[in-house]
Amino acid sequence: MDFTGKLAAVLAALIVPVMAFSATPSYELKSPDGKTIVKVNNDGALTYSVSRSGIELLRPSLIGMELSGGVEFGGGDKVKKVQRRSVDETLRPVIYKKAEVRDNFNEMKLSFKQYDVIFRAYDDGVAYRFVSRLDGDYTVEKEAANFSFGGDWNAYVPYVSKTTLPLETQFYSSFENTYAHIPVSGWNRDRLAFLPLTVEAPAGMKICITESDLLDYPGMYLYGEGDAALKGVFAPYPKEVKQGGHNMLQGEVQTRENYIAKASGVTSFPWRTLIITDEDRQLSVNDMVWRLATPSTGDFSWVKPGKVAWDWWNDWNIYGVDFRAGINNETYKYYIDFASSHGIEYVILDEGWAVNLKADLMQVVPEINLEELSAYAEKKGVGLILWAGYWAFNRDMEGICSHYSKMGIKGFKIDFMDRDDQQMLQFYVNAAKTAAKYHMMCDFHGAFKPAGLQRTYPNVVNFEGVHGLENMKWESGVDQVVYDLTIPFTRMVAGPMDYTQGAMRNANRGNYRPVNSEPMSQGTRCRQLAEYVIFESPLNMLCDSPSNYMAEPECTEFIAEIPTTWDESVALDAKIAEYAVTARRKGNTWYVGAMTDWNAREMTLDLSFLGNGSWKMVVFRDGPNADRAARDFVKEQVSLPSDGKVTIHMAPGGGWAAKIVKQ
Repeated sequence: MDFTGKLAAVLAALIVPVMAFSATPSYELKSPDGKTIVKVNNDGALTYSVSRSGIELLRPSLIGMELSGGVEFGGGDKVKKVQRRSVDETLRPVIYKKAEVRDNFNEMKLSFKQYDVIFRAYDDGVAYRFVSRLDGDYTVEKEAANFSFGGDWNAYVPYVSKTTLPLETQFYSSFENTYAHIPVSGWNRDRLAFLPLTVEAPAGMKICITESDLLDYPGMYLYGEGDAALKGVFAPYPKEVKQGGHNMLQGEVQTRENYIAKASGVTSFPWRTLIITDEDRQLSVNDMVWRLATPSTGDFSWVKPGKVAWDWWNDWNIYGVDFRAGINNETYKYYIDFASSHGIEYVILDEGWAVNLKADLMQVVPEINLEELSAYAEKKGVGLILWAGYWAFNRDMEGICSHYSKMGIKGFKIDFMDRDDQQMLQFYVNAAKTAAKYHMMCDFHGAFKPAGLQRTYPNVVNFEGVHGLENMKWESGVDQVVYDLTIPFTRMVAGPMDYTQGAMRNANRGNYRPVNSEPMSQGTRCRQLAEYVIFESPLNMLCDSPSNYMAEPECTEFIAEIPTTWDESVALDAKIAEYAVTARRKGNTWYVGAMTDWNAREMTLDLSFLGNGSWKMVVFRDGPNADRAARDFVKEQVSLPSDGKVTIHMAPGGGWAAKIVKQ
């Protein structure tokens, strides 16, 4: 019986009189706080259910794997052994949004003849994974990962594309669509969705589905079949891949195998995670994906996150200079001078520095002298990062990293992978490993969501996989303001995101329009500043032109000073798609950011957690005319009231940001 038949049998069994369940082999696991309960049943098929605070979040949901040679995991064979353990320890990340992470869970390992299934229950969610104990080589032909919710609840669904395409073509995507807010039963059956996906459960709870420790296995998509349930879908392994796509820099899959993954010997498959929070705000600072990932080994103290002056978003559009701006040494020296004078750690050379259509990173356009630029940047205390198309980087990543590391280049922004099948996952690991060998960083664009690689290889400092500000160069029908307030509770739950904020041209709802060479943001200037606090981004872009930043010295100083990694992160208040307030600490300095949707909003923030003493705040707030001229802001220095309460007002699409230091 295949997985579909087994699921039907499991559901049918639910209507059997209660007495029939007395002989069903079942196992229970509770979270440390006792509120979350996982029940695992093994009656002809392996299922699990999840409840929290007495509310059934997940009805019995089928899990399992079918492997070559007729081997089946989760097929109802007997449990040989049950092992339990509890862990409560403090982890210290190399690069993260917190200096310390508490890892507190109860674990149950069910051992079968050829495999184990490990369940973990945390106070903030549940995770499970399969571990194979087979010998030799084999393939994974199918995986069942079903999610049958306790009700037909609303979900924030990131469909793969904006239009319906044959399902098999949807495994090729940039992973940066917006969200459909729909009941699970309202799923468009012509569309897959990528992860993370967040479901609104009763009593204000949220369930965010994603995965972790994804290193050598295809990423999971979700698909709904019309009821209150979703199932995992996985890209089959590529059989034939052809160079093509954007400027011949992509690998386009022509045919696929009849299996999803290759494996050999003892293999731990990815964690499937249900992140469960009692309040919206808790999702935006959740650690589940990072905690479950394979820890790094070796020395990564050389990795230096920071901010990056970026050329591409503003179309190399600088002014007030005596040379023609563009992809040339004069322009990049101007960027380097700007970065150096403002303490900005890096400058990126985005697409255009290498000869087009050659997919060869050793061929540099004649207008660029990289050796000269690298030496100039080093003299100025600035590092250079190079954009690299996937196909060009993959053809000789060892030689490329060796060559450019000797030149002093600090890392690569690698783009246009646009797949997450097993073969592409192996590229990510190889790229991270090879770059680390030469002490170089990786920023993955055209990328799927983070799934733990950033912990395993801390030189992987960012991922795209987000409908970031770059889309405002051409998108006219997208509500980016609401999207900005959805991603902290969906996409960002998986890890850092290269959203590329920092626009100095800002527009309210009626004034926004896409302009490729002089783009603008939706929402106010203060919203752009707040995003540097709210969004997690260890390698963080300044998207606008240095010329525009130098015309806005107060905002530029705030952005240039703000850290990109943190010692502490606290979500103060939030409601998905409506507003968010986050506080982050680096050393003894706190930053607070707040954003609202298109509704003007007044809020009282309780900052008493800062503790006793006298605190000085440098505040950026929406100006009195920000609802008409979105660039209108007020900067002021004030003292934190003795009760720690601060009332803020945000314009429609607005924001509020503050730097707080002890006097």
